[in-house]
Amino acid sequence: MEANWQAYRVILRLHSPLHIGWGRVSYLQRVRPYVTGRTLRGALVSRIARNKNEFGKTAGDPYRAASKTLAQFMTFTYFYPALQQASEDGESWKAHFPWCDAPVFRRRFLSSYAATSLEYPQQTAASSLLYETEFISPYTLDDGQPVYLMGYIFVDEERLRTERYDWKGALPRLQLGGERGYGWGEARLVEDGIRKTTESEKLFGAIRFELNAKRPCLQLECGQAVLAHTNSQTGCVMGQIEPMVGREWRANHQHQARRHIGQHLAFDDVFFVPGSRVFDECVFEIGEGGYWQEPTSSKREA
Repeated sequence: MEANWQAYRVILRLHSPLHIGWGRVSYLQRVRPYVTGRTLRGALVSRIARNKNEFGKTAGDPYRAASKTLAQFMTFTYFYPALQQASEDGESWKAHFPWCDAPVFRRRFLSSYAATSLEYPQQTAASSLLYETEFISPYTLDDGQPVYLMGYIFVDEERLRTERYDWKGALPRLQLGGERGYGWGEARLVEDGIRKTTESEKLFGAIRFELNAKRPCLQLECGQAVLAHTNSQTGCVMGQIEPMVGREWRANHQHQARRHIGQHLAFDDVFFVPGSRVFDECVFEIGEGGYWQEPTSSKREA
């Protein structure tokens, strides 16, 4: 069956601090200044899999069936902080990228929260347990504007059974990232926040895309920035690289001790970081987790 991808622009309102972990420096837990595609997919899986048709369907891992289905028939751009403001192309929202005037971005969108564990009964700070957690603020720090998250979701509507995997119904109740037990990461779909996007438009007002391939494809011009982690083997990108490692739940892991939530470390690959630049015209395919890679057809021809 031919893939029939559709693109949707999605706007979420951030209602509480958002922490997407990006490593630790001393006692500071750094935050990624964007939401990765993998994080968004995980939040959707967590919400969708809890319906009576899917939760508990797979022995040992109640999320596995929904996770595999969404990985195959949905993919995502990264979501970036956005403000509601009119632009020249008539769009009511503008995404802000952390590599465009980084000091200003940090002053407007990023803050931190410091805390420590206590020694009882003295009620004093426990030794070496001070920590500070960065977060994307739900309001801009300079003028108090509400902060939104803007990105795109691609769906193979011919093969995804939306009556069972109701991703649109899950968007109004998402919780993203870390510190969720403290109420962080609440993101809610705004009114009219889902809009179908045609190929005559551009993603984030800048990047052309095609939907007639096996996976959605993006066309970048020389000098444009990649907006997601991009495979380091790609020959037309220049920038910093980093490995992407995530914790997974694998109920069938060969080691008993690693069959629980977050006990398996999955190494995805080494990637160019978002904000890296292409030095020639390039075409990318959006793979699982929102990672960008060379189109599958190009790999076969090579």
